Amino acid sequence: MKVCGIFTSSLIALLLTTLASSSSADQPAGKPLKVFILAGQSNMQGHAKIATFDYIGDDPATLPMLNEMVGTDGAPRTVKDTWISYLTQGRGTPNGEGFGKLSSGYGARTDPTSASDKIGPELTFGIYMQKSLKEPILIIKTAWGGKSLHTDFRPPSAGRYELSDADVASIVKRGGDLDEERAKRAAQSGVYYRLMMDHVKSVLKDIQRVYPDYDAKQGYEVAGFVWFQGWNDVVNSRVYPRRGQDGGYDKYSEWMAAFIRDVRKDLKSPAMPFVIGVLGVNGPIDNVSERYRSIHGTFREAMAAPASLPEFKGNVIAVRTAPFWDMPLDRIQKKREEVNQQKRRLQSQVKNGELTEEEAATQLAKVQAGLVSAEEEALWKRGASNAGYHYYGCAKTMAQIGRAFAEAVLEMQSNESKQD
Repeated sequence: MKVCGIFTSSLIALLLTTLASSSSADQPAGKPLKVFILAGQSNMQGHAKIATFDYIGDDPATLPMLNEMVGTDGAPRTVKDTWISYLTQGRGTPNGEGFGKLSSGYGARTDPTSASDKIGPELTFGIYMQKSLKEPILIIKTAWGGKSLHTDFRPPSAGRYELSDADVASIVKRGGDLDEERAKRAAQSGVYYRLMMDHVKSVLKDIQRVYPDYDAKQGYEVAGFVWFQGWNDVVNSRVYPRRGQDGGYDKYSEWMAAFIRDVRKDLKSPAMPFVIGVLGVNGPIDNVSERYRSIHGTFREAMAAPASLPEFKGNVIAVRTAPFWDMPLDRIQKKREEVNQQKRRLQSQVKNGELTEEEAATQLAKVQAGLVSAEEEALWKRGASNAGYHYYGCAKTMAQIGRAFAEAVLEMQSNESKQD
């Protein structure tokens, strides 16, 4: 099946129609509408282009998932009886909402109100949740690129962010004003937590705007929350000056636990199933470069740690996303990085007058041909559409992550039913 060729003709129209609310099913009698909240930063937004869908079908293990995502004509499906409201921000644009029936195009957006050519975890989360529940569901997604837990999504019970010793040293070194910086950080603390919660509550106050057949008499149930974030915390050495050491990210664990408690309190759902999507960039820990291995390793454990707290037993699950990292693409990318290193070396030689532009270009072409075959280059274009910190923009990876999130919520719902 060929998604790429269809995209430029019929797919744009299909994506745009998802912004218009429509309905095809009523709520089952006597059952509240199931509502799921997805929140986080750029990987929750999703940077996997629809153009990489076909790559999913190359693997027999994931081909059935592709068949759930696209129709027989190769065009992305609209998910039956599943609606979404998505609050996000584009590049240089204010926050905006896209809503309608769930389909492709609810990934990262240039215009928050218009369908994009990308997906995040929401698509397969909705597909597999729907396959299991077989009833109308509503997804409320809030995600912004480049946002931290320590400041941007800081939970209310954690108080405002206080400058660390490393922060203070950095500010003093550059001649900054400590009082001004403290006030600035205080103003930033929890801004995106509040935006997230305000949007969720706004949608819940008027569900019919998104899902027209909603029956207010039957009500709704906030049936799960999925958190997928981490990059802006793992790379911050001032907030976590001991990162990579035992306990270096303990504060993240503390704030994550506070976040879970706070969203449950704000949503009046004390045992709401909660998924922590554990950052898995670079894949298995032994595949992470030695320089950053301990940093990523200790951070992953800190992210997952709240799920082991006694108070969260059975209703918080940490889903490791590293197993979904695409190793064939990773191997190609390592070769591409080596080509880039050689390119920089040759450019330096040209700058120093040691080579002409033509000589450098000839040498680079030989290096590239020797490292990356035509088949590998074609595979890269088929499966990747973004940088490594966005899981290569690989739809196969993002789709497996979304399915894993849905399975974790369903597992917790099953546990709850058994206890009842």
